[in-house]
Amino acid sequence: ADFLRSPLCQSICVLAGAGMSVSSGIPDFRSAGVGLYDTIRPELLTATEIEQAIIEDDPTVALDKGMFLRNPLPMLELKRDFILGTHTKKWKATLAHRFIELLHTKLGKLTRLYTQNIDGLELQTSIPKEKIVNVHGSMGAAACELCEAEVDFDVFCEKISSNIKDITGRDENAPASSTPITCEACGNPTVKPTIVLFRGAMPQLFHRRVAEDLPDCDLLIIMGTSLQVAPANSLVYRVPPTALRMVMNNEKVGRRLGIIYGEESIRDVFAYGHSDETCLDLAEQMGWLPDLAEIIDELPESSARLLRQRLEQREEE
Repeated sequence: ADFLRSPLCQSICVLAGAGMSVSSGIPDFRSAGVGLYDTIRPELLTATEIEQAIIEDDPTVALDKGMFLRNPLPMLELKRDFILGTHTKKWKATLAHRFIELLHTKLGKLTRLYTQNIDGLELQTSIPKEKIVNVHGSMGAAACELCEAEVDFDVFCEKISSNIKDITGRDENAPASSTPITCEACGNPTVKPTIVLFRGAMPQLFHRRVAEDLPDCDLLIIMGTSLQVAPANSLVYRVPPTALRMVMNNEKVGRRLGIIYGEESIRDVFAYGHSDETCLDLAEQMGWLPDLAEIIDELPESSARLLRQRLEQREEE
């Protein structure tokens, strides 16, 4: 907290992963037995028998760029709930998102948020869009995969609702079968959320911002990520040797990337715990609990409960 306030810290970059959004209740992809990859039923997808067999062997193929260009429907069917949930703000920005927001509004030192998440929850905060880099794209916008023409997200969601069947069977108003969503600019059925598909190209914005931001970075906050995915994890070793690196995580990560844990560490700090917990601890040290209390009704249930407990503890002291 002292370093955050000090004149030595002028530029803060944040690298965030899925752990930042866990308390929002967004379903994940990889958890054994419950994640999308473990529960996918290829026979429900609008695909040929061969495509279904390939997806059964490797569920990630449903989110592969080559598959999408051949047949866009499996990807849109799998993501239907996620797309419409993002549009209706079914999930809310967490305490971790709000802490990063305060780095901007209270300190004015947030240079950039590099988020590996596609959920778009950071857009619910007041963080300026130009300070956000969606490393793997965003579920909160739409464009054509081929010609890259942008598509109004409200219109896109209307077409998802009317054109794409609900493989979960929960939406009674969903169509019985799926029909492609055509790009008005190029005429191809390749409109989708702006997420990066497997074997798809990373956004050029990521590479431009990294080159601009990292040379002057004083503090890199690493939050809720395993640091397994490149090139996002390259931020760890591309910040200057003078920059501090703070890992806010429930496990020690990044040793192979040069992060050092323990007493011998000079520049690396480890804050053990889930993202909401560690962010709340640091927010309290910064004196920001009153600011968080003002938006407690906008938080997801688990984040609000954690904050409420902390506020009650401080009242009792």
